Amino acid sequence: MTESGGQEQSRWITTVIMSTALQNHEISTILQRQQHRVRYSESVETGSVIFSLSGVAFILSDTQELLMTGEEQFSKRIQKFINIHRNSFLVLSAALHGPEEWNVMFRIQRRFLGSNLRVIPVHNTAETVKLMLTIAKVTSKPQADDTRYKIAMTKAQIIENSPVWKMLQDYQLHCN
Repeated sequence: MTESGGQEQSRWITTVIMSTALQNHEISTILQRQQHRVRYSESVETGSVIFSLSGVAFILSDTQELLMTGEEQFSKRIQKFINIHRNSFLVLSAALHGPEEWNVMFRIQRRFLGSNLRVIPVHNTAETVKLMLTIAKVTSKPQADDTRYKIAMTKAQIIENSPVWKMLQDYQLHCN
């Protein structure tokens, strides 16, 4: 795997805790193929995918199933989930996000407004895995520290090479 700059990019591998209900799910298969350590637990909420080293948790739901089972029962599951997990994401899957699906998403967001739940619409399994891994990776401690360092270095470089900064330095020299 290479970045656009041609530099080698190390593979990021982590441990993922999933509910046993997802044991035969395509998401589990994709994560295992990518060499992530997948563990199953009956004690986590059904449909949960937890990246403990990153401190993020996802609960997966199909919008059509949600419409059939009812929002009240689903809301209780979500409330329990966000009470346990500080950084929680609801991943709502639908092949097409039409007016009915967007309405469901809006009602869920309104119901949990002010909570630590973020709602993310997805279209397919590949998109779901990609977004979960991206969020988990950028929130993992080494990656977050590296990102902060890169931002600080970039900021310093921008300031150092800024024409405004040079003008202020010249101004300060003329004033002294």
